[in-house]
Amino acid sequence: MKNYTRILGLSIIIFSLFSCGNDNGKADGYGNFEAIEITISAENNGKLMQLNVDEGDVLQKEQFIGYIDTIPLDLKQEQLKVSKAVISSKSKGVLSQISVLNSKLKTANINKTRAENLIKDNAGTQKQLDDVTGEINVIRNQIRSVEIQNAPVVNELKSIDVQLKQIDNQIEKSKIINPVNGTVLTKYAEPNEITTFGKPLYKIADLNTMQLRVYISETQLANIKFGQEVTVKIDDADTMKSYKGTISWIASEAEFTPKIIQTKEERVALVYAVKVDVKNDGSLKIGMPAEMWIDTNN
Repeated sequence: MKNYTRILGLSIIIFSLFSCGNDNGKADGYGNFEAIEITISAENNGKLMQLNVDEGDVLQKEQFIGYIDTIPLDLKQEQLKVSKAVISSKSKGVLSQISVLNSKLKTANINKTRAENLIKDNAGTQKQLDDVTGEINVIRNQIRSVEIQNAPVVNELKSIDVQLKQIDNQIEKSKIINPVNGTVLTKYAEPNEITTFGKPLYKIADLNTMQLRVYISETQLANIKFGQEVTVKIDDADTMKSYKGTISWIASEAEFTPKIIQTKEERVALVYAVKVDVKNDGSLKIGMPAEMWIDTNN
């Protein structure tokens, strides 16, 4: 009788321990793996001269991939440089006049200072100071007049400089530089095709860390939090393969369960979307189904 009582007590304790976890044989969430996909597009118009990517290639950030034909831009750049040289030669005479007048103005200012000092020492007259002041005003008016005459030329030179900077920027954007680390998922263009601004060239995603999007009920929210570790399982031959995952996002609003989820009764329920970051060992693929298991003992 004592042995029977002891066995019964142990059975109750074991049952209690298991009842604290998920003992219904079902996962806490079901979903599919995702990755942040980025579509790389052309930033200029022209013939695609080179595009060294293939689907499945692993690319590094800032890696040179190819370029778009820049010959039309180079020709336009040369034309603008010639125009700038012609306009600059026309303005040299005006600029030299301004240089001479500035030298005269500098001398006149020195004479004005000298005249003011002589008056303080009672060695000069007011007329001397007035003459120098009048000369300064005349020179300033002459400089202003020459600058007004030269204003259209100066503005034209500034306009050409802006156009040259724009062409430099376009030439730089003709280079196709991969912006992020990742794996090429899809290739949309081939060399020798004519491309336009915004046309997709290839799609890339970082597959080192995958995101499992699952849906949980309102009652399960109390058991999860941002940064919590969970177990993620995928099908593997005759068993399930487990991974450690970290909850990286929890939706702030409820939504109706997506239609891909099991029964009709479950589809009409309100649920919360959750993302779990999982380190990829190479086995995880975009769209692959998986399960999330929460360890309520932690």
